[in-house]
Amino acid sequence: MSENNQKSNKIFFGWFVVFACLLIQAIPFGVVQNAHPQFIKFVTEAEGYSLTQFSMLFTIGTIVSAIASPFIGNILSKPTTNIKLMFTIGCVLAGGGFILNSFANGIWAYYGVSALNQVGLAIISSIGVPMLISTWFTENKGFALGLAFCGGGIGNIFLQQLGAKLLNDPNIGYKKAYIVFGVLSLVVGLVATLLFIRRPKSPEELALNVPKKKKEEEKNPKVTSAVEYTFNEVKNMKFFWVLALSFLFVGLYVSGMSVQFSGYFYSIGLDPKLVANIGSTFAFVSIFGNLFGGVFFDKLGIRNSLILAGIIVIITGLSLIFTPQVNALGFVFAVGLGISMFAYIIGPSYITGALFGNKEFGTILGVIQVFFAFGFAIGSSLFGVIVDASGGNYIPAWISVTIFAAIAYTGLLISTGKIMADNKNKTA
Repeated sequence: MSENNQKSNKIFFGWFVVFACLLIQAIPFGVVQNAHPQFIKFVTEAEGYSLTQFSMLFTIGTIVSAIASPFIGNILSKPTTNIKLMFTIGCVLAGGGFILNSFANGIWAYYGVSALNQVGLAIISSIGVPMLISTWFTENKGFALGLAFCGGGIGNIFLQQLGAKLLNDPNIGYKKAYIVFGVLSLVVGLVATLLFIRRPKSPEELALNVPKKKKEEEKNPKVTSAVEYTFNEVKNMKFFWVLALSFLFVGLYVSGMSVQFSGYFYSIGLDPKLVANIGSTFAFVSIFGNLFGGVFFDKLGIRNSLILAGIIVIITGLSLIFTPQVNALGFVFAVGLGISMFAYIIGPSYITGALFGNKEFGTILGVIQVFFAFGFAIGSSLFGVIVDASGGNYIPAWISVTIFAAIAYTGLLISTGKIMADNKNKTA
């Protein structure tokens, strides 16, 4: 057999890396980000915390993560960094840290554990996954990102059901549930990391991902900007900051919709099994939202993809407002948020590459993620404040969240359109 044939029969290891990232998104990320909101009702009732007090743990954890993200991005982007060791540390902080919630004695202990959890997720998810995928993939990057991030939806299908079962079992309760979820997170994260997480060993290994036919380049257009920017250049662009600020408003609406929906559905008297089914529907649909997110951007373009996501999110917000009157609208919410998830999961990394290139991709993405994280952090506490100020009525909070979404997508459309126009003029 010739050397060329031997190469063609080899499996590109990058797809094993994608599989590992999918597992990490499914369990360690899913536990901290998707399963934890189910604990809100049970912890607040048992410990006597207000919704605002307990929601602050998402705020504090996210702020700490946002502060740490630029440093994490800088460390992960260095070729000399042991990526397997960094992911191992991240898994311990996320999964091992989650176990510590079971032993939390006071609200500040919950806040401290949340900070550990969120720093761990920054390492293995929000910063780590895009950086790792960008290292392995020059072709099929959008699909690889979508496949990796759809793990969050896959895992959430089972985590929602497991959470409902454990938390409503008087023999288990929230303290033991913290241990079960934490151990599951730690084991899955470490196994995926130790077996598959690594950098490419050689250019020849990366070459295995090159399409066999040159015509594939026409079918899969590059998603990076023709103009390569440094962060020093980008920070002087007015519409970059409009873009970043828009992602702050994305964080505001996402924190409300993704964190608070379980507590809301319980508060209006929905059956726990129905709440779990709505959560699992959201998780199931989000698989496709993430999986095809890169395809949406590739085929529809950034502008049309953002318009699509914006319309869906507005419908999602309206569905939450009227769910008390028509309970079935809870499933409309689940489908809408699941489909539109691509805009904030894949969107930041995809848009960063498409508008600014790969020269300082990690640094620019890190700044955008800080704005999103800050919005997410503010949104969680702001939501709780609005609900508490309204005497436990969630409707004013959902109206606010829907307005935040409208502001977010208006800003994204204006900023991306202007930057793309400027790039076109520079390459003309």
